[in-house]
Amino acid sequence: MKAKAKKRARVGQPFDDFLKQEGMQEEVHAAAIKRVIAWQLAEAMKASHISKSEMARRMSTSRSQLNRLLDPNVEAIELQTLVRAAHVLGRNLRVELV
Repeated sequence: MKAKAKKRARVGQPFDDFLKQEGMQEEVHAAAIKRVIAWQLAEAMKASHISKSEMARRMSTSRSQLNRLLDPNVEAIELQTLVRAAHVLGRNLRVELV
């Protein structure tokens, strides 16, 4: 006999509503986007077998600047830096308003 699936009751409010109430929604979303981009860049570098030193050289930047770009906790990155990194990896950067 199969066990019947129990429906879970929702407890509390949706997380986005909580973040809005706390005035943190934009900050948290920006941090999440930066983490995803940093991860995607690191994965593309691995797939292309490009070291950090080589990536920095191809971007015409310093290794420390590249480390900031790849650090998911550093959110203040210039758009042009992201475009250069994407270009070096043979990718495009897409930014859109939703």
